[in-house]
Amino acid sequence: MKKSSGLYLSAREASAELAISPATLYAYVSRGLIRSEPSPDSRSHRYRAEDVRGLKERRVPSPEPRGLRSFDADLPVMDSAIATITEDGPIYRGVNCVDLAEKDTLEHTATLLWDVTAIDPFAADNCPHVSDEMRAIADAARRAAPIDRAIAVLALAASADPGAFTRAPDGRAMVGARILRLVVATMLDAAPPAEPRHLQIAKAWAQDHKHASDLIRRALVLLADHELNASTFTVRCAASTGLNLYDAVIAGLAALKGPKHGGAGVLASRLVKTLIDNDVAPVIRERVALGERFAGFGHGVYRLGDPRAMSLLDALTRAGAARKFTREVPERIAEATGEFVNIDYALAVLVHSLRLPVGSELALFAMARMVGWIAHASEQLQHGKLIRPRARYVGPAPGRGAASSGL
Repeated sequence: MKKSSGLYLSAREASAELAISPATLYAYVSRGLIRSEPSPDSRSHRYRAEDVRGLKERRVPSPEPRGLRSFDADLPVMDSAIATITEDGPIYRGVNCVDLAEKDTLEHTATLLWDVTAIDPFAADNCPHVSDEMRAIADAARRAAPIDRAIAVLALAASADPGAFTRAPDGRAMVGARILRLVVATMLDAAPPAEPRHLQIAKAWAQDHKHASDLIRRALVLLADHELNASTFTVRCAASTGLNLYDAVIAGLAALKGPKHGGAGVLASRLVKTLIDNDVAPVIRERVALGERFAGFGHGVYRLGDPRAMSLLDALTRAGAARKFTREVPERIAEATGEFVNIDYALAVLVHSLRLPVGSELALFAMARMVGWIAHASEQLQHGKLIRPRARYVGPAPGRGAASSGL
């Protein structure tokens, strides 16, 4: 193959330069990030070398994870300094979250993701603003699911907080800490204390388990962010319209509830419950024979297993959780389907092992992921740009619709 001139690169050269698939290269072209034009022989296209190298300089200097290429190449690509995904796990501002989860808290993770150094947003006196109306709503929604109760209370929270619309980065971090404290307390149906979230959650839901607080701490850190997943992108879109952080978090909570996102943990818990009183091998064999999928297994990025799940399952094993769930089930399902464990299954095993309330998989996920949402919303507000993707129209051509046919 003839080598391209200095001004241009072939598709193969451009893809190699960026360590991406051809499909992703074409997506960059369609978004106007890389200029393309027909080659002199008109049988292929060539790509502006300066655009390719300029884009490379703005991207994280690591190869695109192989699994990431399974996602739709036409989805938006955005610059962010907050987090990225690697096959070794998510990276929070240069720190692997699996390493961070060994000792750190959700609060320290928040200061990292929010890029806060000059202030302490989790100081004891930075308490949520709770109005009489918010208390009334929380009381009326006491029997609702924790995430629904939190959405209801948050809908009134911005009006109660004088600093809700601050534009100062440190001010937004202070608001973020108040939101986190408010939402966790609302989900637990408790007052918002100054103690770390993992201690508050363990005290409310698993007081009798000696390893509960450390296991919950680990899970919260592992779940704090995962780059531009569906709920985080929803938050960024909402924030790009100029919303305050309270309302942006509401958008994230609504998106998280879907069974293909945070709701997958609830489905994984059903699998765990099915296996409590049954042998693993026959259940898996029957489901595989019927063509059923296993919630909590397989991932678009982590082809050989989710490092976050492995970290949490290893910790559960050390804490005395049943090896049937931490070892046997993941191994047998991987052997039978080729799909490896992800964080949704690990979260379901955590809930089962600690005997947490029904549905707490989704609540824990939301409590943790709020930290990432606040980071992304703050970054989007700082950019000040409206997110407005374009649609590729595939409907009827003009003049061929129902109106022109007289229907």
